[in-house]
Amino acid sequence: MTELISTKTRNLLFGVSAVVSLVLDQWTKVLARTHLMPLGPWKSKVIVANYFDLRYSENTGVAFGMFQKLPGGRIWLTVVALAALLLVGYYLIRSNPRQSRLHLALGLVGGGAIGNLIDRIAFGRVTDFIVWKVGTHEWPAFNIADAALVVGVALMALDMLLDKRGQSAPAPGQASSGER
Repeated sequence: MTELISTKTRNLLFGVSAVVSLVLDQWTKVLARTHLMPLGPWKSKVIVANYFDLRYSENTGVAFGMFQKLPGGRIWLTVVALAALLLVGYYLIRSNPRQSRLHLALGLVGGGAIGNLIDRIAFGRVTDFIVWKVGTHEWPAFNIADAALVVGVALMALDMLLDKRGQSAPAPGQASSGER
């Protein structure tokens, strides 16, 4: 019974994080195409001067515009996204039902991958619009799906790091191998 409850919690946490990231991504991209695209790619809406702008951009590649000139890139990147989604599903099924951080992370990665996949299939490119800046340095434009992917991967890395530390530490009341 406890295992069933944990599995339901796992699936709920995964599903909610995936759906929220996907819905936020697609909604903000519609807003970007509606309100920012008419301004053109060179006109920004300044939100916080020298730190945060909104500017319409289209990306046929992946993060930071890599692989934009890849022959058959749309097909290859679609296949890679589908493979990533299969891996997310595999890790979700194989995970311990109590690994909440991992389930949240997998949901963010899944939702982000689906968000950019929808753009790639529907438009042949991904809509980007968030621009972070520090003074005169500016990062390439990105979107909510990209942010969900980055946060999800970071949470997965944190989960692996903390899991590894938990395995190497002796259980309470037990001596470590060096103390025997």
